[in-house]
Amino acid sequence: METGTESAATGAPEPSIGVGPWEGTLPEGDHWDPQLLADGDRRNVTDQYRYWKHDAIVADLDSRRHNFHVAIENWQHDLNIGSVVRCANAFLAKEVHIIGRRRWNRRGAMVTDRYQHVRHHPTVEDFVAWAQGEGLRIIGIDNFPDSVPLETYDLPENAVLVFGQEGPGLTPEVHAAADATLSIAQFGSTRSINASAAAAIAMHAWIRRHVFAQPVGAAGP
Repeated sequence: METGTESAATGAPEPSIGVGPWEGTLPEGDHWDPQLLADGDRRNVTDQYRYWKHDAIVADLDSRRHNFHVAIENWQHDLNIGSVVRCANAFLAKEVHIIGRRRWNRRGAMVTDRYQHVRHHPTVEDFVAWAQGEGLRIIGIDNFPDSVPLETYDLPENAVLVFGQEGPGLTPEVHAAADATLSIAQFGSTRSINASAAAAIAMHAWIRRHVFAQPVGAAGP
């Protein structure tokens, strides 16, 4: 039921996002959204959730979220936060935590923040106290002299992966509070990678370890 419009320039059909109105007998169930069934569903959701109510989607995601959290420091309105939230949604993180300024640029999230729980912590101390109260190990991701390779580190199942801002990286306060700080192996000419890219790599490492049960790789020569 993919629909499209005609391009004024070429006359060729242009694909549009989502699906049109439901065709045939209407499905039964409280999770279906009558308005979407009637008008079509243009949201950025997987086919599994087409025509579902927003609250029903969140409830279903909540029933199977993974045990890791993601946190990112926000002292200078880091533009990467939206992309980190989008990745957290893709890998079904339990929650995303914003440390520092409450406001952040949501454009990069591509509306995924509507389906992802986001919690704010005004200070590092507040965040650390929360993590300790939840029994979560704080795992920093950054290139410090004492960092150990992410590729050979046995990521704990109950953890919060913490990322610093683009440029300055993790603050000394988070570095000191972390159970471990992990670095991502790089082979090019620059000393760092984009914060949102690092977040995606680290989250996927957790998925490989705890969803696919892949063993930790042996250290290289």
